[in-house]
Amino acid sequence: MANLKEIRNRITSIKSTMQITSAMKMVSAAKLKKAQDAITAMRPYSSKLTELLQSLSATLDSDAGGVYSTEREVNKVLLVTVTSNRGLCGGFNSSIIKETVKTINKKYSDATVELLTIGKKGNDILSKDYTVIENRNDIFDDLTFDNVAQVAEQLMNLFVDGSYDKIEIIYNRFKNAATQIPQVEQFLPIQPVEGASKANSDYIFEPSKEEIILELIPKSLKTQLYKAIRDSFAAEHGARMTAMHKATDNATELRDELLLTYNKARQAAITNEILEIVGGAEALNN
Repeated sequence: MANLKEIRNRITSIKSTMQITSAMKMVSAAKLKKAQDAITAMRPYSSKLTELLQSLSATLDSDAGGVYSTEREVNKVLLVTVTSNRGLCGGFNSSIIKETVKTINKKYSDATVELLTIGKKGNDILSKDYTVIENRNDIFDDLTFDNVAQVAEQLMNLFVDGSYDKIEIIYNRFKNAATQIPQVEQFLPIQPVEGASKANSDYIFEPSKEEIILELIPKSLKTQLYKAIRDSFAAEHGARMTAMHKATDNATELRDELLLTYNKARQAAITNEILEIVGGAEALNN
């Protein structure tokens, strides 16, 4: 059994760890509330805008703004992976890395796949085995629509000029603080919805469909990417809050076990001292 000083040092160390994990949990909880409100308010707008533009773009030819919906033979693919810049968030980053590797090996085994990483943790791992054309971990330093729009424009240009035949986003979708769902979402080309031409007959377009598409498709794609990164941002704080909560609980349990061990060892030491004193006194009397 460890001596009393060693046990005291371990208890002190665990208490310090508990203070850190508890503080990180509270910080993540505060950030999660703000991020959750942002993504909850954004989802309906993003979903409806994407649905509308999928329907519109299905009826346009490539010369009328349908360049973003042009289907090509998939020879070269770009995967946009969204992870975090910091760790201590459980399996948040590893789930995206696993999903990326699975997508490359199973879905695009016959194509050339390159990556654009958003987040330092994903880049550190994936860049060892795969080609990463760019890492944009600076996005999280100032997560605004304008900054994300620059990345979306870059992706649109890469698709239009034929550098890539398909672009997909891989990110964690926020469900609640304890649950994050890995998503593989097609970014380009835009997927038309079934029955789009029939649905369009119920609308009168002013100005023309072509003008509407040319104006709204880029905005829709920027919104889609911004929504995915916002989703991942909220999921990250949820994962970190949950991980720090579990870490604090585990530290509390370990501290209690060590305190019990310490008290037992202290009691045994006191008992031994008493026995030695009594034995010494008895020897003097004899």
